[in-house]
Amino acid sequence: MSDAQMHGTTILAVRRGNTVCVGGDGQVSLGHTVVKGDAKKVRRLGGERVIAGFAGATADAFTLLERLEAKLEQYPTQLTRASVELAKDWRTDRYLRRLEAMMIVADKDVTLTLSGAGDVLEPQFGVTGIGSGGDYARSAALALLQETDLDPEAIVRKAMAIAGSICVYTNTSLTVETIHTDE
Repeated sequence: MSDAQMHGTTILAVRRGNTVCVGGDGQVSLGHTVVKGDAKKVRRLGGERVIAGFAGATADAFTLLERLEAKLEQYPTQLTRASVELAKDWRTDRYLRRLEAMMIVADKDVTLTLSGAGDVLEPQFGVTGIGSGGDYARSAALALLQETDLDPEAIVRKAMAIAGSICVYTNTSLTVETIHTDE
């Protein structure tokens, strides 16, 4: 049995005013080796109304994205409800509870972090991060949010660059998705 494990991903979401942005790096590592540098870990769901980013085992994350898409079909304008329903299934279903991944989801109204422990968490300051570089990116984003007037996409890009300079499992090949709302 090999000691090599899949590592790496940084997903970051920043909400300011009427804009939310989710960004993710593209690095996938196996042990100490980068096996892919341009993976797409952030995508649109729910008829393009929801942005989802994932960290963890890729096949597990794809399974969860499919399940979330189905929940969004049931509850098309209720991301929180769809997320709670997914989290309940994830925690109680015999197959799903073995999945090793985390997700950030966002729409025009809410940003949430989802985990297999049943967590559906809305960040206090509009910033959340997951994955190996998530804490670095989140810290940088919080500082940028408090100390600058940058828009969420600029904050995501700068914070991800900072995380990529610190975390060896995070690179600067980014996928970034943004939702603007008119209020």
